[in-house]
Amino acid sequence: MLPVKASVSDSTSTETPARPLTEIYRVGVGDVLDIRLLNSANNKSTLFTVFGEGVIDMPIAGGVISVAGLTTEEIQTRIAKELKRRAVEENAKVSVGVRQYLSHSVAVTGLVASQGTRFLRREMVPLYVVLAESQLRNDAARVTILRGGATGQTYDLSDPATMNVNVQAGDVITVTSRPQEFYYIGGRINYPGQKSFQPGITLLQAILAAGGATQKENRVEVSREGADGRLVTTRYNIKLIKSGAAEDPKLQPGDRIEVTR
Repeated sequence: MLPVKASVSDSTSTETPARPLTEIYRVGVGDVLDIRLLNSANNKSTLFTVFGEGVIDMPIAGGVISVAGLTTEEIQTRIAKELKRRAVEENAKVSVGVRQYLSHSVAVTGLVASQGTRFLRREMVPLYVVLAESQLRNDAARVTILRGGATGQTYDLSDPATMNVNVQAGDVITVTSRPQEFYYIGGRINYPGQKSFQPGITLLQAILAAGGATQKENRVEVSREGADGRLVTTRYNIKLIKSGAAEDPKLQPGDRIEVTR
């Protein structure tokens, strides 16, 4: 009988480069395995559930075999060796697949049509695979991934790179709306005050949305909080922006805009 505790590293050669985690699935408790003996007279599929100790009970191979933490290829090799050791089959050809993926799960909550548990078919998968199954709502704007009890990291769904962020078993994925954000505009402007921030808005658009300057003013100051918490002020020439000679800068939430002379 093989030991109940399996070593994940005992079948890993230092000469073989490690595969990316997204291409690997290591079997875990609850998974249902489809095992076939291909060169046996009876090569029909037999299903085996991985029990709480990380083992399957396969009488033809001597009973309890530890499989948790192994890939299907490693399980194939382990069963074949045991069949050979027990003189059941000298050159056994074993096929092992996963019929039901149940050990690698993530939880999805928040602004999705279908909340709940999702089962992964790899050690890690891109976020878009999980969200496609959960179906984002129209008001979804951000996603926070909580891993290992640590503070969750938040991503913006408008950023294409977000969908390629990898998630792994145990993650809690929460989809939320965008919190209301503002910028502030004052000085020689028709409608000064606090304005709702929209991603992508530019300085010139903000001035036009505030009714435009009260006179033909060309200078604007944008103050923005720096990394040290202090305001950093940048001056712009509106005439140059309108003519295309200067770039129309994008604003950030919390920007303070002052139209000057």
